[in-house]
Amino acid sequence: MDASPARPPARPDRTLLIIVGVIAALVIIALVVVFTRGEPQSLDESTPEGVVQRYSAAVIDGDEETAKEYLVDELAEGCVRLEGPPVDGMRVTLVETEERDESADVRVLMAISYGGGGPLGPDESQEEGEFDLVREGDEWRIETAPWPLTICQPEMP
Repeated sequence: MDASPARPPARPDRTLLIIVGVIAALVIIALVVVFTRGEPQSLDESTPEGVVQRYSAAVIDGDEETAKEYLVDELAEGCVRLEGPPVDGMRVTLVETEERDESADVRVLMAISYGGGGPLGPDESQEEGEFDLVREGDEWRIETAPWPLTICQPEMP
């Protein structure tokens, strides 16, 4: 018979348990952030920013008919289709709005991602642009849009 004293069962290392717990908590927080982020907040359609938001979304989605609804009447009616750069993967962010009684300027930042990118992140280009809006009746309409988001050019006389 062996006379050596019985060893208590080995306890897990507390440091390892703490590290695993912290990693698990970070993963859960990251998943919550990703799944609750959702779509950007819709701006009021009666504001210049709301008109620009809806027009930009329509152009990015390829819905030209909806986009034309936000243009001034003369531009929408005499629309000569303008081929711009691809807008797949484009994000448009509001920078600043200057609103006057009958006109407004909405500055945006347009970012376009190209492919997966390299070790430093996605390949992306950014460009600022400005929308010029005017009032038609009681609605804001786009008179000019930044080139990457322009779908119509005025008809040449």
